Amino acid sequence: MSIFFQTPSQVTRPCPMRVAVIGATGSIGSQTLDVCRKHADKLQVTALAANRSVKELVAAAREFGVAHVAIGDESCKDDPALAELPEGCEVGFGPEAVAELAALDDNDCVMNSVVGALGINVGYTALVEDKVLLYANKESIVVGGDLLMPLAKPGKLIPVDSEHYAIFDCLLGERLSEVHCLWLTCSGGPFYGWSREKLANVTAADALAHPTWNMGSKITIDSASLMNKGLEVLEAKHLFEIPVDQVRVLVHRQSRIHSMVEFADGTIKAQIGPSDMRIPIQAALSFPERWETSSKRENWCAMEPLTFGEADEEAFRCLALAKEAGRRGGTLPCAMNAANEVANEAFRKDACGFLDIEHIVESVMDQTDVQPVESLGQLAEVDALARERARTVLKSLGR
Repeated sequence: MSIFFQTPSQVTRPCPMRVAVIGATGSIGSQTLDVCRKHADKLQVTALAANRSVKELVAAAREFGVAHVAIGDESCKDDPALAELPEGCEVGFGPEAVAELAALDDNDCVMNSVVGALGINVGYTALVEDKVLLYANKESIVVGGDLLMPLAKPGKLIPVDSEHYAIFDCLLGERLSEVHCLWLTCSGGPFYGWSREKLANVTAADALAHPTWNMGSKITIDSASLMNKGLEVLEAKHLFEIPVDQVRVLVHRQSRIHSMVEFADGTIKAQIGPSDMRIPIQAALSFPERWETSSKRENWCAMEPLTFGEADEEAFRCLALAKEAGRRGGTLPCAMNAANEVANEAFRKDACGFLDIEHIVESVMDQTDVQPVESLGQLAEVDALARERARTVLKSLGR
């Protein structure tokens, strides 16, 4: 029985709930703080972490009066902005210090909004310490789901991605045996319907123009290549204990239906709402309750028609590669994700072309000796080797 097939009456939360926001200066982290401002009577921010945005982190620490902060980039130790931290606020540096925030006694809940595979240690620590873990770090579920999911107890891990929270919501109280498939909706990105010939010439600026969502640059590029949707397919596989081929991608340009669950009897549950990440963030923080929203409500009578289409896995091969990694499992998703992170960054820096992203990922996957997942240390080694191989492929492109 999946940990997600539960009823809200089985879950309780403290009030106020003490929250550590990891990745506090990014898109999800900053919107999490918006929700905490709105519901200051129910949520208390006690710890904050960022990679290197020290000024923004210090400002948030002062606003919320937190007792603990951590900065992932150790080169920021001498940043003068640190002098403005609240009196008595403890500060740590490096990835270990960031992960340690998840274990603090004065945290009930950890929002993990770190971008990339680095977030796996945060998630692992939070689950081991029996915290409520709100997950917006899909890469670490993709990489280490075999390790993380057995640690998750009912009500202790809630996905924050709009698509996965929608599925979570639709599955409450249902039976896994009665699920026919999951429909994972997808905007299609800025290049929906484009040919490979046209895709070969796109720039990072083109790819960063997402049609509906305001996200960080890494995720926005992944959305343009459909790798983001591939990662979400693998995330759904782990979260909802369902085979990759029962997770179907549905292009829905308006981004109003956030995902659907189709059951054996032919009925379908869908979650529909505005394209505002504060809604699933607040829903995850408030679960099992539903608090008043601060988001603008839609006028459904004036809504544009909703349309649907199929994702083109031949034009956007990153989606197909991610699915293949999910089918084969083991350490292959780890290698695939690491290669994509290298290629994604290179594309943003104009060091490779858009279609080179899939070429780099596929080359690294072909070189990977797939093994069962055994430990975080093993995954770190696989990740490092895959990044080295990806950089070698990148150099061979001669750009």
